[in-house]
Amino acid sequence: MQEVKKCHWLNEKNEKYVEYHDKEWGVPVHDDHKLFEMLLLEGFQAGLSWECVLNKREAFREAFDNFDLEKICNYDANKLEELRNNPGIIRNKLKISATVKNAKAFKNIIAEFGSFDKYIWGFTNYKIIYEYDKTTSDLSDTISKDLKKRGMSFVGSTIIYSYLQAVGIINSHEPQCFLYNVM
Repeated sequence: MQEVKKCHWLNEKNEKYVEYHDKEWGVPVHDDHKLFEMLLLEGFQAGLSWECVLNKREAFREAFDNFDLEKICNYDANKLEELRNNPGIIRNKLKISATVKNAKAFKNIIAEFGSFDKYIWGFTNYKIIYEYDKTTSDLSDTISKDLKKRGMSFVGSTIIYSYLQAVGIINSHEPQCFLYNVM
């Protein structure tokens, strides 16, 4: 049986990571709830590896009320303190505070565009970009600047590039990977 080739960076010893690579990363997402979840998680990745965040994903899901936008918009000081003391998630005070700020901005974008999907995919006219071996691009620079202008934080160009890869706007599977140019 022939070995299935995958992206070189994948830690194939981590089943969660393999599952994420094979079934989720680079697959186009159009559901606002999922788009919000991934934006929240990508913000927590800043300065860390995605594998670290992925390993804590279920704890994040539980801690952040299944990424419920309305609930997160209304988090108070007590809830933020609870999150800062939760050993299952990344307990960075600035990143935790940013989730509420970003949730409110996300909600405002939905109100303006009808959905976050229309907003984020509108930057490429719903076309997938195929490129790999990058960490930023003109597209991620543009979206990052716009999100910051709209009040978000932890949305620098590198984080946004990673987000665009995660939600399938940019397909970055490497040429040797079985998922290269599949979408």
